[in-house]
Amino acid sequence: IWCPIYNPSEPHSGEDESDRHACHSNPRQELSVGQLLKWMDSTACLSAERHAGRACVTASMDDINFEHTISVGQVVNIKAKVNRAFNTSMEVGIHVSCEDLFLDRHWRVCHAYATFVTQRSKIGKKVMLKPLTLCSHTEQVEYSLAAERRRVRMLHHDIIRDLLSSKSMERGETEGFSMRKILLTKVESVELVLPPHANHQVNTFGGQIMAWMVNVATIAASRLCQGHPTLRGIDMFKFRGPSQVGDRLLLRAIVNNAFKNSMEVGVRAEAYQEEGPNRHINSAFMTFEVLDGNGKPSLLPRIRWSLNISCVLYFRKYIISRKQNEVPLSVPWDPTNQVYLSYNNVSALKMLAAQNNWRLSSEKDKVRLYTVERPSMLSYRVESEVDVPAHRAFSLLSELRARNQWDSHYKECELILRVDEDDFLYRVVSPSGLGAVGSPTGEKQLQDFILLASIRKPCASGSARNSILSSFNGSKKC
Repeated sequence: IWCPIYNPSEPHSGEDESDRHACHSNPRQELSVGQLLKWMDSTACLSAERHAGRACVTASMDDINFEHTISVGQVVNIKAKVNRAFNTSMEVGIHVSCEDLFLDRHWRVCHAYATFVTQRSKIGKKVMLKPLTLCSHTEQVEYSLAAERRRVRMLHHDIIRDLLSSKSMERGETEGFSMRKILLTKVESVELVLPPHANHQVNTFGGQIMAWMVNVATIAASRLCQGHPTLRGIDMFKFRGPSQVGDRLLLRAIVNNAFKNSMEVGVRAEAYQEEGPNRHINSAFMTFEVLDGNGKPSLLPRIRWSLNISCVLYFRKYIISRKQNEVPLSVPWDPTNQVYLSYNNVSALKMLAAQNNWRLSSEKDKVRLYTVERPSMLSYRVESEVDVPAHRAFSLLSELRARNQWDSHYKECELILRVDEDDFLYRVVSPSGLGAVGSPTGEKQLQDFILLASIRKPCASGSARNSILSSFNGSKKC
């Protein structure tokens, strides 16, 4: 979808046209994120309905990190494609880029993954989706990773719910602002759902609800910084129930935390009729920055309101959102971030294996060593063909406790924790290959590792089996 951005202060042909584009830009003459979310949701819904052949509704939108803002006069390109169809739901990948027609420049703005579900049939039965036809290796990679992202979505909701109900919620100190000032950031707004806000099933557009949530979060952030904040990231939107035309939507927002250069705002959306209880339909956490005249993040007063949730969101973004060459060799382990570590474990290997610039470095006894270089990182891949069934080879490679019997790089290996059916924690002792300093015999020094092993069976006939290892440490930091 090609979307030009208009400035409402400039003349347009017709009053209706000016009114229609008046909500595109914010006071900084940039495209409002709420408007962008509505476009993204509409585009993804079209893609989902094309595959399903029937009406679909938004179930969730994964984390979104906005790399660049979009200015008035620039063009937004939004592409959406179904990555995988499960039984009654499907994952849609969304890519947003921007184009400056005068400077002939293109850049990526953000990418996101949305989940859509089909509407039930007239008799109330669930509608099963047809399987997706994969045409390229890239589509196969996205297809397999969609299952990992689905696992993250399901467990992330449980983690946040447990923290919200936990008695261990911490309230920290504030610097530069009184508690009264923080409470003044609380915003409440009521929106009446009208026909233009709903789809052809009279359910409120998911993008419209997200846009309203962004609006109240922006007001809360503005009250703390007394300026115009810029939205940089959104934690997962999870729609817990529908709303229809005639509903009133109660939206609440408050600043939870302020760090050195950013602040976190929590938002909650509830729907209600004239009579009846409020229905919780969505919650999200948003990260804002305040930019100075040079476009650099300004310093903010440090406050801490809900430390536990901030830790989970921090680790989630730290593990998932960073580029692979920025991820350290070991990361902190905690049960609340295990699902994110597992996802990063699997996605890192699959994306690395999918690269097409592997170079053959050496070959000996039918064993081939391939390498690929990236900034500050060297990756290697070893290939060898053996005449054994695939499931047998996979079993030998994935069972680390017996690996020291045939692999000289493993001296000891013990299972520490069975995280779930597919993920395991191991302690591995390995020789370093170098003599210990001061050792007269040149005895090799031992190295101790704690590894997370993620075992994945083929997601489709003919697909590869995967056994992935990554290092971590046991310290918990925030």
